[in-house]
Amino acid sequence: MLKNVFLAISLLLTTFLLVGQEATIIGAIKDDNGNAIFGVNVSVSNQSGGATSNSLGEFELDVPAEKNIKIIISHISYELDVVDLYFKNKEVRQIVFTLKSRSYEIGGVDIQDERKRTSTMQRIDPKDITYLANPSGNFEAIIKTLPGVTSNNELSSQYSVRGGNFDENLIYVNDVEIYRPFLVRSGQQEGLSFINSDLVSGIEFSAGGFDAKYGDKFSSALAIDYKEPNKFAGSVTGSLQGASMHIEGSPGNHRFTYLAGVRYRTNRYVLGSLDTDGQYRPNFLDVQTYLTYDISDKWEIGFLGNIARNEYNFIPQTRTTDFGTVNEALRLTIYFEGQEVNNYETYFGALTNEYKASSNLNLKFITSAYRAFEDETFDILGEYFIDELERDLGSDNFGDVAFNRGVGGFRDHARNTLQVTVVNTQHKGKLFVDNGSWEWGAKVQREMIKDKLSEWKMLDSAGFSIPKPKDVVGYDTSQIPQIRNKELTLSSVFKAQNEINSNRVTAYLQRNWNYRLKDTSELSFTAGVRTNYWTFNNENILSPRASVAYKPNWKRDYLFRLSGGYYYQAPFYRELRNFEGELNKNIKAQQSVQIVAAADYNFKAWDRPFKWTTEVYYKHMTNIIPYEVDNVRIRYYAENNANAYAVGMDMKVNGEFVKGVESWATFGLMRTEEDIKDDFYYDYFNSDGEKIISGFTFNNTAVDSIKYEPGYIPRPTDNRFNFSLFFQDYLPNNPTLKANITFHYASGLPFGPPSYERYKDTLRIPSYLRVDIGFAKILKSEDKVLSDKNPFRHFKSIWLSAEVFNLLQRNNTISYLWVTDVSNRQYAVPNYLTSRQLNIKLQFRF
Repeated sequence: MLKNVFLAISLLLTTFLLVGQEATIIGAIKDDNGNAIFGVNVSVSNQSGGATSNSLGEFELDVPAEKNIKIIISHISYELDVVDLYFKNKEVRQIVFTLKSRSYEIGGVDIQDERKRTSTMQRIDPKDITYLANPSGNFEAIIKTLPGVTSNNELSSQYSVRGGNFDENLIYVNDVEIYRPFLVRSGQQEGLSFINSDLVSGIEFSAGGFDAKYGDKFSSALAIDYKEPNKFAGSVTGSLQGASMHIEGSPGNHRFTYLAGVRYRTNRYVLGSLDTDGQYRPNFLDVQTYLTYDISDKWEIGFLGNIARNEYNFIPQTRTTDFGTVNEALRLTIYFEGQEVNNYETYFGALTNEYKASSNLNLKFITSAYRAFEDETFDILGEYFIDELERDLGSDNFGDVAFNRGVGGFRDHARNTLQVTVVNTQHKGKLFVDNGSWEWGAKVQREMIKDKLSEWKMLDSAGFSIPKPKDVVGYDTSQIPQIRNKELTLSSVFKAQNEINSNRVTAYLQRNWNYRLKDTSELSFTAGVRTNYWTFNNENILSPRASVAYKPNWKRDYLFRLSGGYYYQAPFYRELRNFEGELNKNIKAQQSVQIVAAADYNFKAWDRPFKWTTEVYYKHMTNIIPYEVDNVRIRYYAENNANAYAVGMDMKVNGEFVKGVESWATFGLMRTEEDIKDDFYYDYFNSDGEKIISGFTFNNTAVDSIKYEPGYIPRPTDNRFNFSLFFQDYLPNNPTLKANITFHYASGLPFGPPSYERYKDTLRIPSYLRVDIGFAKILKSEDKVLSDKNPFRHFKSIWLSAEVFNLLQRNNTISYLWVTDVSNRQYAVPNYLTSRQLNIKLQFRF
């Protein structure tokens, strides 16, 4: 009996001692990119209880000591991780766990983990920009290859998304909105875009249906995150088009991080291939920095700064352009005098304060200022000859000038200046809750704009100014001042001086829910609303938006998403000003009801991961402000007098077509049209029943007319079909030798004569077709160790690339120059983009 009692007491004491032996894990959980993961469950196998990571990815868990245990780490978006550990009694150990995404590991553009797959934003890998053959040198070249995005100008960073124009795209860097230049007319003047690809760590892009936390524009949202480095690194790059350098690091205790980049670019080499010969002197310089400092574990301050100076100086000399058809081959020859001098200076600064108030509450305060000085000055005289070419194949003079069709001249003059100042302060917050999160934000903004427009154009045809004033013969000169004073009538004159000082207040609230259903299928729902009030027109807009994503528990990996809402294009300065420079103070925000239905499918082919995405969309737009596009210049009619729509479908497939590297192809169909209210015109007929066409009919006396209402006509961005391809490859036996090819095809955009009558803009520019190819040789890889005497041993990697722009030597048309002969007949002469060019690039990374 005593033996049994002693045995029982011994067992109880042993159990008590074992239970009392505990250790503590102070842990952090991160993903493959080092980002903290919220909501991860951490527990001990075969033991109740556990812990959940907070918004910083941190947790604390008491575990048994003096025995082998299994720690189970689980999250619905990541692979399950089980770790075997042993702890001594009362031991406190800090451990960082890394989880892998549950989705396929497709490391290229637009391959998202499960968390982002349900979002309307798609992720892009910044590494692919490094090898992309890019004549503009701008970051946005990678965006132009995505579904729904089109561009017909390789010199510009601007792009159109699903029928929208350049002003309808949102761009954020570290949650701060970025503005594009205002006075730029052509891609060669544009210079460097704001985004420095050497500084980028994360990219997210949406072509429509984006959440309420993104601003008040129609078409797209691009969110860029700059790096917060944890060690010293840098790069130096040089090419025939310019040079760039960046450094980054985090010295000491890593509380302070720095990131800085300098870029210089000149397009002189590329512009030398244009039809117009002359002295091109473009110089574009940009300096950026991003600094952060952790005041405490919860409080971080940051500064983002940018200074940019883009200069475009051009002295044209001659231009020769062949155009027309086989049956009517023509040549335009122009001799120039004068020059063009444009300056665009930008100063930008943003101060951020980010405070992690608790494990599930993040608060952010941002103050930013943007200042731009833009000057556009030119005085160019041109004398032109329109000649018809010999088209007889059997003639010795085939292709030479057969006879002259007409001569003329023009003079373009401008002294335009613009000053823009935008200052704002904003607050953003995010609260994590059990099944999702709350997000909110508010911003107060001051906008100050000074604009001076002084521009005129004179046309001359065979010695006669167009439009030609009335002759003196047969008129009483005392009653006609233009004749009495011998005034010269100019083709167009724009004179205006405007100043605007206004305030804008915006705010948003957004809620996200994530559910796992009983059949293990997943459901995500996001709903939000944003508001925008502008003191200039005293208009307040309310924009509700929502999206839902469903991932069924099927054998095949599908996901379906539906998003949309009531979107507004809040006007800025450009929409207010009409062609004459006058401001419409009654302008209102453009409105759009949008819906986007999407499906994506992850699959494997050739035992490699791939993804197929399809999106169908429809936009019904009201209160639209019609506009004209010439190259990259947008000129608005400054009236809310049109309704419009856009409908289309985008598809994309990407994956490892070549093992280990990503490639993708996109395809899109789209139609966008607008109906301008009270828009009509007359066709006039002479006594012979012929329709009167200036420059073609001899009898121009009208005896009859017919009124037409055009109805819906194509919008300037009506790109019916587009296809893009980005393909990467390497030599199997020598993977250090890589190649990539970028292919773009886009059907022609509408255009018309320079009469500013939208119903005439139904002609089509020829389709845009371009192929750029690049070859790169990695001279030193990161894992290659050089001898101590080698001067390149300090570099992490070195690579040399050769790029061929416009491989097919395609004459792509960006716009038209309209010239007139003495009979007032107009000729549309194409303005061609760049021809085939070779570029050499060398990069050192350390």
